[in-house]
Amino acid sequence: MNKTIIIVDDHRLFAQSLQILVNSFEGFEVIKAFKNGEELVKYFQEGNVSPDIILLDMRMPVMDGMATMEWLKENHPNQKVLTLTVDQEDETIIKMLRLGCRGYLLKDIDPEEFEHALNAIDRTGYYSNKTISEALSREERKQKYEELTERELEFLGHACSELTYKAIAGEMNLSPKTVENYRESLFSKLHVKSRVGLVIFAIKEGICEV
Repeated sequence: MNKTIIIVDDHRLFAQSLQILVNSFEGFEVIKAFKNGEELVKYFQEGNVSPDIILLDMRMPVMDGMATMEWLKENHPNQKVLTLTVDQEDETIIKMLRLGCRGYLLKDIDPEEFEHALNAIDRTGYYSNKTISEALSREERKQKYEELTERELEFLGHACSELTYKAIAGEMNLSPKTVENYRESLFSKLHVKSRVGLVIFAIKEGICEV
């Protein structure tokens, strides 16, 4: 029996093309296509059977992808959802994953990857790709950056210079022991083991320039 798919996308031409593509994949069949989340909600509220996977766009009128995902998390938390959109903002990707989205694809992907994603979600429940991993990596770095105190950031800036730790202590009007504590704190927070690691992090985050 084919796995059932529902498409939620307000672009009719894209939705129709997507339906043709999905139906060409072995083992998958589109049973419904809706223009927005509100139509999907109505479908569920009328007692219709849940599809195996929902293909969800982000930018839609009436009820967008985020609002739809929030409703699904509250009312159908086990529903498998694959986002298919042009929105590649890290914040959007992270929020959708936290709401229970099982995968996140951009609309310019190759059909082969799309089919692979559907099969992965069907078999394992999830699909991870470069878009997701890079967003998660940037989010992790952002969280690390936000954990740093002003004095730790000041020390990090000095660490990117040619100053010795003793000279940095002088610049910051601190004892060498206190500067050492800042260094060890940063090693722990940023999961690095050397001054080089500190510098690499600072360069990536734009804290210092080379």
